[in-house]
Amino acid sequence: MRVEEARQIARQWVQTEGAALPGFDGAFLTGSALWADPADELAATSDVDVIVVADQPARLGKFAYRGILLEVSFLSELGSTHEVLSDYHLAGSFHLPCVLADPSGRLTEIQRVVSRDFAERPWILARCTNAMDRVRGFINGIDERAPLPDQVNSWLFGTGVTTHVLLVAALRNPTIRRRYEAVRDLLAEHGRLDFHESLLELLGSANLSAARVERHLAALEKVYDAAAAVRVPSYPYDSDITPAARPIAIDGTRELIQRGLHREAVFWLVATYARCLAKRAAASEQAGGQTGGQAGERAGESGYEDGFRELLADLGAETRRDRRRKGDLVLAALPGVWQTAMALC
Repeated sequence: MRVEEARQIARQWVQTEGAALPGFDGAFLTGSALWADPADELAATSDVDVIVVADQPARLGKFAYRGILLEVSFLSELGSTHEVLSDYHLAGSFHLPCVLADPSGRLTEIQRVVSRDFAERPWILARCTNAMDRVRGFINGIDERAPLPDQVNSWLFGTGVTTHVLLVAALRNPTIRRRYEAVRDLLAEHGRLDFHESLLELLGSANLSAARVERHLAALEKVYDAAAAVRVPSYPYDSDITPAARPIAIDGTRELIQRGLHREAVFWLVATYARCLAKRAAASEQAGGQTGGQAGERAGESGYEDGFRELLADLGAETRRDRRRKGDLVLAALPGVWQTAMALC
């Protein structure tokens, strides 16, 4: 279907179901379905992101609805217009006609002001600073006592947000899954593919072959399907690892590899692998103990983690010391990231 039709389906969900949620105070679109041309075809590897503003947040995540995959997140409050203009994700939504429902009229007013002031340089600088702060927050927040998936995600997302600094500077969509593809397109337009290579070096995928990435994707598929077979409501990303979400996590990664963007595909491959392992661990905790039949499952868990460690080793991020070293390299690279971003404003 076309993107515009998908947006209308999202609006229907808000009107018929979202508005009935406790404390509902409005809803808006975000993500790629908002930034895309309304006449474009909605990719099979895309979902439609909706954020509900409610004083009693629920947890819905990804779910199928009338032929599309919705992802519904919640905010308890938006903050002031200036706070929205300074937040690179929120401002990226509100500079476009994103509002799906607005009982109080406040979201519409925020959208009016943000769309007017979005491209003013002081606000661009504020949002780039917001992204830089997130890089530092993730890297400095690495907890070496945390489970392996949590440690990896702190390093991974701290590294990956470097792409957002550049995308935000150029008024582009700070996309989540396809961030390295998006920043490659941006830097190619400006004759700076050399800097893209430096971003891939920080991630660790610059020298990986397509065959190697395909091997890691094959390993991910096995753990993904095992994790998708169980439901763990206590795990925040439970709905990201389900059969319904498989086209995004697995098929979307495969599509990037097939297009020659295997190095750019690595970011979401690692993130998904970490989430699968975290969900499996949460499922074990939910079970409240191991039965005899679960002993074999536990042995299989070790195999899943072996594949994850092999992937991390290829990125130079296998050990705590490796991840700390790579995090320090990201922090040391930030002045160059900022300088490049300012050249894109």
